Amino acid sequence: CYINCQLHTTRFGIFSQIHKKLFGHQPPETGVPFSRVYEKVMNKLSADNKALVVAFDDVNYLFQTQHANKIFYDILRAYEEFEGVRTGIFAIISDLEFRYALDKNVNTVFIPQDITFQPYTYSEIFSILQDRARAGFYHGVISDEIIEEIANHTLEVGDLRVGIDLLRVCGNIAEANASRSITLEHVEEAVSKQGSINLMETINSLNDIERTLLRAVVDSDEILTAGDLSKQFKEEAGVSYATFNRTLEKLEFLRLVDTKFTGKGVRGNSREIILRFSPEDIKRCNL
Repeated sequence: CYINCQLHTTRFGIFSQIHKKLFGHQPPETGVPFSRVYEKVMNKLSADNKALVVAFDDVNYLFQTQHANKIFYDILRAYEEFEGVRTGIFAIISDLEFRYALDKNVNTVFIPQDITFQPYTYSEIFSILQDRARAGFYHGVISDEIIEEIANHTLEVGDLRVGIDLLRVCGNIAEANASRSITLEHVEEAVSKQGSINLMETINSLNDIERTLLRAVVDSDEILTAGDLSKQFKEEAGVSYATFNRTLEKLEFLRLVDTKFTGKGVRGNSREIILRFSPEDIKRCNL
């Protein structure tokens, strides 16, 4: 069962998709508890002697909503409650540290095997974007030079979807300007718009504690260490070090901050907290 995690992020939403795959329709959105849908799905698998394999695309979105561990647990440990049920998960993500974001009781049964797909080369990116441009635009609307600019940006970002979306945004900007062709100025405007929208969506997904921690990093006039930030965060939010560490890991997972070991501190484990975006860009996103 394929699940697009950008569209489905809750336990009920995901098991509704599994229910649809098994029974041909989704359960009612209201009036039916999750436990009933879950039991119906697992009993069907057991009765039909079928295995359930779920492919989570963009699984990082489950972590943004903090539902990932529970959903993985529901699927992978179903055999403990339902005799004969066999389940498995494919988790599709660009972050190779993904498995460490799972709880221990999930990781012990998940035991993921990594399948690494090498990044696209520049020539591959250019060829794919060129094919998309030919399919989407009239002849002469976009030149190879402009596609090269988009390909360069795509290679730098490391996500082919960014380049494909830039073609769309550039076309919309050119059309709005009554231009018969896409120019370098259109590309620059599209890159600016795309970056701010993605950043704003990420920041809007944060809860209050995560926003407080990010704001502390943004407002600092100097590079903070994890120890200093932990003390400040405890005073402002009144949370434990464990909560601080989980929150910092999520901000790093979402590519809002980086952490860098300095070789100082206890056993050389002191870390510096570095923003991946300028403070001004983050503040413009209603932090």
